[in-house]
Amino acid sequence: MRLDKYLKVSRLIKRRTVAKDAALADLILVNDKVAKPATTLKVGDIITLHFGLKVLVVKVLQTELPKRNTDEAMFELISEMKKS
Repeated sequence: MRLDKYLKVSRLIKRRTVAKDAALADLILVNDKVAKPATTLKVGDIITLHFGLKVLVVKVLQTELPKRNTDEAMFELISEMKKS
């Protein structure tokens, strides 16, 4: 699944266009490399998101769309840090 779509579907970022803009601004890393919106994600990839004064690090658990009315997590939160 594309990075921008994954971020929207997993609800890490509210809108796909915002996810695309963040990736184009080099605010998203996948496996410690700058990622573009079309980067293909695999299970086990580590995504680092830079939100203003916050840095989120998550691990991809699944890349398929979850079925309706399930609580399957698409990612695992590894860390959440505040920049100073």
